Amino acid sequence: MLGNFSYVNATKLYFGDDSLKFLNDELPKYGKNIQLIYGGGSVKKNGLYDAVVEILKANGKNIVEDAGVMPNPTVEKLREGVKIARENKVDLLLAMGGGSCCDYAKAVSVAVHCDEDAWEKYFIRFEEPACEIVPVACILTMAGTGSEMNAGSVITNPETKQKIGHVFGENVMPKFSILNPKFTMSLPKRQMVAGCYDIFNHICEQYFSGEDDNTSDYIAEGLMRSVVHSSLIAVENPEDYEARSNIMWTATWALNTLIGKGKTQDWMVHMLGQAVGGYTNATHGMTLAAVSLPYYKFIMPYGLKKFKRFAVEDWKVSPENKSDEEIANAGLAAMENWMRKIGVAMNITELGATAEMIEGIADATFILKGGYKVLTRAEVVQILKESL
Repeated sequence: MLGNFSYVNATKLYFGDDSLKFLNDELPKYGKNIQLIYGGGSVKKNGLYDAVVEILKANGKNIVEDAGVMPNPTVEKLREGVKIARENKVDLLLAMGGGSCCDYAKAVSVAVHCDEDAWEKYFIRFEEPACEIVPVACILTMAGTGSEMNAGSVITNPETKQKIGHVFGENVMPKFSILNPKFTMSLPKRQMVAGCYDIFNHICEQYFSGEDDNTSDYIAEGLMRSVVHSSLIAVENPEDYEARSNIMWTATWALNTLIGKGKTQDWMVHMLGQAVGGYTNATHGMTLAAVSLPYYKFIMPYGLKKFKRFAVEDWKVSPENKSDEEIANAGLAAMENWMRKIGVAMNITELGATAEMIEGIADATFILKGGYKVLTRAEVVQILKESL
């Protein structure tokens, strides 16, 4: 049964191979000073940077550079971005890149006018902003996180080895996002498949919880089938526009809060993966892939009905002459086969984790209550050891 909920998503999307031109429609709504946020320079190599700068200048905007956003944005980088925004009195934070740039922009947006330390307020105490929020917009170059249409932000503190996410209120969502699948085609294959698994796991976190037979789960199953189908095509031909556009669109719907409405949610794979990332600085989607199967095998007996449904509906496992447990296990085996086909990380050892890190990673893992089984710390350690 679906629970009670309210739903709003105010992010305006422009999707398609000519979507960048709509930046001209949005810019007049904002002031003169634009903080242009991007990462390591791939946007300069593929020409996107020059195209965006040309549009900004044509609209009479002052460009404030904020380059060097890393794949796991740090507290130090956040403070640097806040300093840039304050000194230049920016009117819009325009993030040009993947989910890390979008997440970082949202963290900056709530910190610019905050009179406390943003890390402590937002990522340790999980408070909401009481100050003015600088608007954010995104030009996406990597599909995976869904950050272009949600209020989530993940920041890493290398000093404390903590990687923590905060889902803010709707007023932190990007005002608009530009999604051109062609902008994702210059990504290395490993980043593309990491994004594909990130998408898939976002859906799983909302699917493997709560009751069956609700609209949210039916939508989730369709989205999972879509990303599996398109990822296999894109791995063989990364320039297949239809596959890349379907991956990009699925990524947005996987985490724009729609499919989680009306039901409980289980985000333990993300808690485990983020804790691993805090220690290894590994790619987010790969950390999720590396811990997923051990976690799902562990909780499967507690949610057997849903894992059976997952096997039958998403992986077309025949239930004939099989017990419910055999059906569910066959579904996870099919999922593992797909993961190996696209080439994601299958264990945390290949991401740089060691047995000596396990206790520290367990300490850094937030234990949530939305899933079929609330883990004990000992069970977290067990799952991490099985992920090595």
